[in-house]
Amino acid sequence: MPQNGLDPSTPVSESKFGRRSPAREAVVRGLWIATDSACWAVAVLVSLFTRLAVNPDLFAQANAWLSALIAAALHAAVGILTGPYMVRHMRGSFDEVTSVVKTAVIAGALFVAVAWATPADMLLPRSVAVLAPALAIVLMLAVRFTVRTYRAQRMAKNPSGEKVIVLGAGLAGRRLVHNMLHDDQAQFTPVALLDDDRSKRRLKIEGVRVMGTRRDLASIAEATKARYVAVAIPRAKPELLREIQQQARNLGLQIKMLPPIEEWMRQSDPSSTDLRDLNLEDLLGRRAVQLDQHAISEHITGKVVLVTGAGGSIGSELCRQISAFHPARLVMLDRDESALHAAQLSLTGRALLHGEDLLLADIRNDDTLLEHFTEIKPDVVFHAAALKHLSLLERYPAEAWKTNVLGTLNVLDAAARAGVGTFVNISTDKAASPTSVLGYSKRVAERLTAHYAATQPGRYVSVRFGNVLGSRGSVIPAFTEQIRQGGPVTVTHPDVERYFMLIPEACQLVLQAGAIGRDGQVMVLDMGTPVKIVDVARELIALSGKQIEIQFTGLRPGEKLTEVLFTDGENHLETGHPLMTAVAVPATNPGHLPALHQARSAEVTHALRAHCLTS
Repeated sequence: MPQNGLDPSTPVSESKFGRRSPAREAVVRGLWIATDSACWAVAVLVSLFTRLAVNPDLFAQANAWLSALIAAALHAAVGILTGPYMVRHMRGSFDEVTSVVKTAVIAGALFVAVAWATPADMLLPRSVAVLAPALAIVLMLAVRFTVRTYRAQRMAKNPSGEKVIVLGAGLAGRRLVHNMLHDDQAQFTPVALLDDDRSKRRLKIEGVRVMGTRRDLASIAEATKARYVAVAIPRAKPELLREIQQQARNLGLQIKMLPPIEEWMRQSDPSSTDLRDLNLEDLLGRRAVQLDQHAISEHITGKVVLVTGAGGSIGSELCRQISAFHPARLVMLDRDESALHAAQLSLTGRALLHGEDLLLADIRNDDTLLEHFTEIKPDVVFHAAALKHLSLLERYPAEAWKTNVLGTLNVLDAAARAGVGTFVNISTDKAASPTSVLGYSKRVAERLTAHYAATQPGRYVSVRFGNVLGSRGSVIPAFTEQIRQGGPVTVTHPDVERYFMLIPEACQLVLQAGAIGRDGQVMVLDMGTPVKIVDVARELIALSGKQIEIQFTGLRPGEKLTEVLFTDGENHLETGHPLMTAVAVPATNPGHLPALHQARSAEVTHALRAHCLTS
């Protein structure tokens, strides 16, 4: 990708600056050559006029006009060879100003040489040859800024695209307005800016004025007849975006978003083509996660890393992010062969299911795990394999016991016997003050991990976080499918709310927790503000453009209205990372686990609950 963000095969006439035919482009260049040459001629004549005692007889002398013609010709020749006429610049931009000044300096140096070489009767004083280039530069730049200002004001008064109010007059907003005004093919034309910073109230960007704050959106939209709102706040919090969306929806305005600043800064300034519809990820929260790359690299680079549950949503994304740190070997373990196939395809672009780094195994089988771990000898293990569907595990608690408790114990034991350096157990917010079989089983898994931290060499930590947006089996795919089928969308309770984070964000923080977590700690990720599930359903319905009914089905057994990230009484410990807090959990000796292989469901649930309450 070239630095200017344009495909090198794309003609300049088809760039974001607008489409021009080659003939029109040649005419425009010719006009600018003539205009700049005229500026030089005027500069020379004015310099001569003032140098020669303001004598009007000057304009009757052929030598004066010849000097002006020589200066104009010199600038035109230099400009065609090296200057602004063979490269198309945005009018009045820094690049064009630099090019024009460079051309004028070269032409001025040549003009000085001509003045030194001509006889005195040529009527070309050497002082004029020095003054004329400076005046010519002023005139050329003045013409450009006049054209730029006129064009911007004309477009602001007579917009050719859809009228849009730009929310945010910071760097992104100013650049967006500038590029929309200078893009001949822009779909949108800015008619007003809004910003909550009152110090920007008098700010005007090429004729587009800051007309108030976002609270003035209704009156400004009515005054300008705008139909769109463009949010140019790259670090906008989800709470703010939800408020803006509701305000825009009430006014009948369509809302557009700029992508994160990291995306458009890598290519070019933001333009109208970068604007996109608001999506659910914007509304539920997207944060730039600051990682300690050095700590993670030391933790993973050159190491043998094994991921259980590698075919799942979290496990497969973990593998993708781990591979970027160049481990010596990345082993992906899952009992689902189709999931392993998909994970290998996403990671390598090929899915031949060959090689020693795909491990088809069930964590319930302790002998098989031990055999594989002893052979592989992983330095780092990320344990993401688990059963996670709350309502299903309420019906089949023995399955939660076999996978989430005994399966975790098998992985811990195999890792310890293989001499693992770091073990990261991926837990859930449902393990905090648990009320469900899922929560009980994951709480016991945390406590088992704490036991191995206390009794084994190496470092054993757990990472606790909430719902991951878009992960397999989460409410988002379920709601999306219900909407596709025409509804209704089912929500358990109008007040039920959950924490959400994006899959990449969660996995980044898991890697960070594995790098900085202390032995035996549970790292709790900052999940932001909980979001009502019914609001998620409404947003998805609104984004679909359909009229879909929402039905409330009632809370399911074991389900909470609001999840928590901490159990009462847990001491919050600093971790050195702003998005993580650590807590200590009591250790559970595996020898004290009850024998539940033949127990009935009610007995398993009771035993899990009782084991979570004991310390």
